[in-house]
Amino acid sequence: MAHPIFTGGCQCGAVRYRIEGALGRAGICHCRMCQKAFGSWGAALVSVPVAQLTWTRGQPSEFRSSAIVARGFCAQCGTPLHMKEDGDPVYEIAIGSLDEPERVPPTEQAGVEAELSWFKSLGSLTRQATDDYRSPEDMQKLRSLQHPDHDTETWPSR
Repeated sequence: MAHPIFTGGCQCGAVRYRIEGALGRAGICHCRMCQKAFGSWGAALVSVPVAQLTWTRGQPSEFRSSAIVARGFCAQCGTPLHMKEDGDPVYEIAIGSLDEPERVPPTEQAGVEAELSWFKSLGSLTRQATDDYRSPEDMQKLRSLQHPDHDTETWPSR
């Protein structure tokens, strides 16, 4: 039986990775370090055994957010890619950096002592698609310049 394969990387394409095999636990972390590292309400992360992860283009830079945790990111575009505790046999990969994040829905939450008071109300906010409030001309200007959601032989494209 073939192992599942997941790919992903940063926004600019300077760092890409491949995961071969089943993923571990997927969850949301609300801790203050994740809020700062992602510049957001927290982080959606999935556990990946170190042996299953291969960096296929570039390497993430790292910032030590505590005495025991390193956080990986792209030095070119700043995309958060992972966190890893010293001695832990798994990476916690940023679900949003996967090429197909829909395949990995979070099933648990951690660090809830730092959960922002408004987090639970996000689902009740008014929803609209980008083209509901942008003109066709604006939509053309907003055309993504980021790396596509799949591996490429070279990047940037020539």
